[in-house]
Amino acid sequence: MSFRESLSLGAAPTPANQRAAPRFALLLRAAKLVAPRGAEYLCIVRDVSETGAKLRLFHSLAGVGHLALESATGTRIGLDLVWEHGGEAGFRFVHPIDVQRFIAEAGPYPKRPIRIAVNHPARIVVAGETIPAKLNNLSRQGANLETDHHLAIGQRLRLEAQDLPTFEATVCWRRHPAYGLVFAQIMSLEELALRTFRMQPAA
Repeated sequence: MSFRESLSLGAAPTPANQRAAPRFALLLRAAKLVAPRGAEYLCIVRDVSETGAKLRLFHSLAGVGHLALESATGTRIGLDLVWEHGGEAGFRFVHPIDVQRFIAEAGPYPKRPIRIAVNHPARIVVAGETIPAKLNNLSRQGANLETDHHLAIGQRLRLEAQDLPTFEATVCWRRHPAYGLVFAQIMSLEELALRTFRMQPAA
């Protein structure tokens, strides 16, 4: 099964029902776009219909290829780029969606802040010692990282990496070698989008 087929829902739309589909304003709902090879890009859903959506982008998607839109609850919907201009883009869903279910944010997982997957070298500073680490994902409020160094829940540290400011952080969960961090400061959506874009392989 292809990437697009694995994301499809229902029957393909026709030009007539694309034009007739009513649109619903969602008012700045954060989501992410996922490429077939795993690169992820933060976006904001502006409005949606059963056949497509208008998204606010923070950078161009030129050359990215086929995408899926993933909500805060883990639902993925295959879509194709139709137009892009002035920081906004229009997409057509590969297959029609249940708009009310999308607006209600029904999905396989509880709603949580959008996390953008990365595979990015980093370092943590603990009690004056600098330790290598790898970032697995980033959100506005925190990060998931891996390190061979054993950390304790509640431990405070400093996170440093290229394309990121220095973050003071606290360990909030652990499954060694993976750890969850919560930041003392919060990034804006735009800052998160642009910083993680520079960490993606295609960037």
